[in-house]
Amino acid sequence: MPTELIVPEVGESITEVEIGQWLKSEGDAVSKDDPLVEIETDKVTLELPAPADGAIVKITHPQGTPAKVGDVIGTFEEGAAGSGGSAKAEKTEAAAPSKSGPEHAAEADPKPASNGTAPTAIMPAAQRLIDENNLDPAAIPATGPGGRLLKEDVQNFLNNGAPAKPAPALAPAPSASTVESSGGGDRSEEVVPMTSLRKRIAANLVEAQQTAALLTTFNEVDMTEVMALRSQYKDQFLKVHDVKLGFMSFFVKASIDALKQCPAINAEVRGTDIVYKNYYDIGIAIGGGKGLVVPILRNAERMSFAGVEKAIGDFAAKAKANKLALSDLTGGTFTITNGGIYGSLLSTPIVNPPQSGVLGMHGIVRRPIAVHPGTPQETIEVRPMMYIALTYDHRIVDGREAVTCLKRIKEALEDPARMLMEV
Repeated sequence: MPTELIVPEVGESITEVEIGQWLKSEGDAVSKDDPLVEIETDKVTLELPAPADGAIVKITHPQGTPAKVGDVIGTFEEGAAGSGGSAKAEKTEAAAPSKSGPEHAAEADPKPASNGTAPTAIMPAAQRLIDENNLDPAAIPATGPGGRLLKEDVQNFLNNGAPAKPAPALAPAPSASTVESSGGGDRSEEVVPMTSLRKRIAANLVEAQQTAALLTTFNEVDMTEVMALRSQYKDQFLKVHDVKLGFMSFFVKASIDALKQCPAINAEVRGTDIVYKNYYDIGIAIGGGKGLVVPILRNAERMSFAGVEKAIGDFAAKAKANKLALSDLTGGTFTITNGGIYGSLLSTPIVNPPQSGVLGMHGIVRRPIAVHPGTPQETIEVRPMMYIALTYDHRIVDGREAVTCLKRIKEALEDPARMLMEV
């Protein structure tokens, strides 16, 4: 008996999803719990498993189609013996009426993927492969939305033994409707729909700008002591904890130390109330496979340096594989983002609503600074320096608190022993 494949509940307040890649095709035989299709939300990507042994009978929502929770996106036949593409081919041949005679000679051997006409659009990456391998784009099956020819289409064509493109004929003179640049370069455009994740990121950023009174304060940190500690203990740390000692654990610990002294930055506006939180769920911005995500270190004040580094490593691996769960991304009281890994020297990060603060880390640059300024021991030395930025919601955080918080982070990093002594 056919079973409907339905979009499941994917999290609180999420009502619409986008159908991702179908991992199985119509007619494919699958085992129970085999992943059938990826369901993309504005936060995570989930897999819909097979309800039993059987086969997919029909796919009603192809990749890229929006759907709502509870929508039927396909039909599954329990116990059916799938046969992949051959079953579909036989079904197509059986359904097609027999034709004979010269008027149907051109249809005797249909080849819809190689119909002698160019795809509706060729993506730039696909065009490069076509030019490099002297291919005829009309002979390559286009699987992209709207008949667009993708890089993957060209690559698959090459892997299956592509014939060389015939020698080009003399090009006709351009018609009046042809538009060319004066330099003769490629002026094509590529239109790609925004993913659900990118839509949510855009909405959150606009919401933050429209609802919060955002202001950013800056400082600079001498990273000499942190780098010395890291250099001294990194090998032993790796041997004992089986994880590398990075800079992020120092910044998490320093931020929690500062937030304890400036509780308004760990709070949020809820209606006409201010909610102060006595726990520290620190969000760490990570570049994932489909965009920037911010998984949460729950109760980070209870975590060791090794615990922080292991958790961040696990999140990074999940993000790269699009395996983050909705619970990994929900909540958070404060966020840390590191633009320095991409080469940023200075930036103004935007808070992640409903949070009231975000710390921005940046690149470490060796430059001359005054050491022991204003004392007889004052000298000019070249030190590894980092600019840090704190963006905060001015509705509940005063400038004095923000500056005090950022200065405390600076002091804790420049003298890490202060965090242990709590002074």
